[in-house]
Amino acid sequence: MAAAGDPGGPESYRSPLASRYASHEMCFLFSDRYKFQTWRQLWLWLAEAEQTLGLPITDDQIQEMKSNLSNIDFQMAAEEEKRLRHDVMAHVHTFGHCCPKAAGIIHLGATSCYVGDNTDLIILRNAFDLLLPKLARVISRLADFAKEHAALPTLGFTHFQPAQLTTVGKRCCLWIQDLCVDLQNLKRVRDELRFRGVKGTTGTQASFLQLFEGDHQKVEQLDKMVTEKAGFKRAFIITGQTYTRKVDIEVLSVLASLGASVHKICTDIRLLANLKEMEEPFEKQQIGSSAMPYKRNPMRSERCCSLARHLMALVMDPLQTASVQWFERTLDDSANRRLCLAEAFLTADTVLNTLQNISEGLVVYPKVIERRIRQELPFMATENIIMAMVKAGGSRQDCHEKIRVLSQQAAAVVKQEGGDNDLIERIRADAYFSPIHSQLEHLLDPSSFTGRAPQQVHRFLEEEVHPLLKPYGSVMEVKAELSL
Repeated sequence: MAAAGDPGGPESYRSPLASRYASHEMCFLFSDRYKFQTWRQLWLWLAEAEQTLGLPITDDQIQEMKSNLSNIDFQMAAEEEKRLRHDVMAHVHTFGHCCPKAAGIIHLGATSCYVGDNTDLIILRNAFDLLLPKLARVISRLADFAKEHAALPTLGFTHFQPAQLTTVGKRCCLWIQDLCVDLQNLKRVRDELRFRGVKGTTGTQASFLQLFEGDHQKVEQLDKMVTEKAGFKRAFIITGQTYTRKVDIEVLSVLASLGASVHKICTDIRLLANLKEMEEPFEKQQIGSSAMPYKRNPMRSERCCSLARHLMALVMDPLQTASVQWFERTLDDSANRRLCLAEAFLTADTVLNTLQNISEGLVVYPKVIERRIRQELPFMATENIIMAMVKAGGSRQDCHEKIRVLSQQAAAVVKQEGGDNDLIERIRADAYFSPIHSQLEHLLDPSSFTGRAPQQVHRFLEEEVHPLLKPYGSVMEVKAELSL
């Protein structure tokens, strides 16, 4: 715990995730205030359940705890921790100071991980609850974009080299599909979270069995009651001192996977911005470069890529932590988890806020797209031209040779002279192709080269995306609030 009174201002380091990027709501979830208030709530739930099951805890003690859940003296807690070198006992004493009647029953039978681990699980669950609607909104905005541009032809790229045509909307659906996988994975991991519950120092519940004088049923009831008070459907049956750190691996793995999706999407947008086919929003007074006033840099997409790399890297922490948890527990997980769990969620929160802002203001330049298609389409259309000539009575082999020669000549103009692709003009000028001159416009219609892309877009959105988004309908209209 940081020293109480530390201003965290210009003279002190502050994480950019909190000071520049992440939402207030996500920052609050990982704040000292929320953490230690949840500890007190857990102590209250434990005392209430113990009282219900017959331990000598009075209504006055319960009421005193209830009245002081948010009355936290952080200065006292910091001084107690400095003296005791134990964060949980520091807060036991601090809570007891403002609850003198209840001081003797706070933390009764519990171990530090009762408040530590259970609070972490509550925070993880609530953090997922913040991320899920944000991810759903990003998907929704991109779905609207994909529908609007479902039939707009664009040059496809494989190996970042020109390939067959696709549509702007179909390419966007590639992004959406990855994010839909992420939405399902985040929801699955969130719903599978289990409470650590009331387990004692090494997970055996021995202290609670002693409190209830060997009554196993009451110990099980205590565990169940506190789990339900915390809003969880299930608790672990088996724990050591902590819940298994494999849970942290699952949590950060799905967040890292989300990071990979965001990085791919924003890299595509950055490349398309370079081609001048698409741009992220650019504000009226935004400056792209301090030296080059004409620049319109894709800074939002670049930020997403930068933070997504950090998000993907964080999964290594819980992987290594889980691997070195000796026997029932070692404390070398603690400091690491303070960093990686909070940073993963704050980073995911930031990239989703930013990506929603991007997806709400994407700009497409159809004329630039059309020009690039005109540069490449003649080569792609050669097979169609050959088929049309054969239908008109020509020889497939003769036509192929003619096309090959003219294509090489046109390619030389493009590559050696820097000129435009003039293959179609060469075909128009060659009397051999006169039987199909009137068909050339139809043969070169870009929409005839996009296959079933428009139909795929509409089917995908209708059958897969919209049903997935239905549970989040009530929060879909919230606009993105971009930080610095």
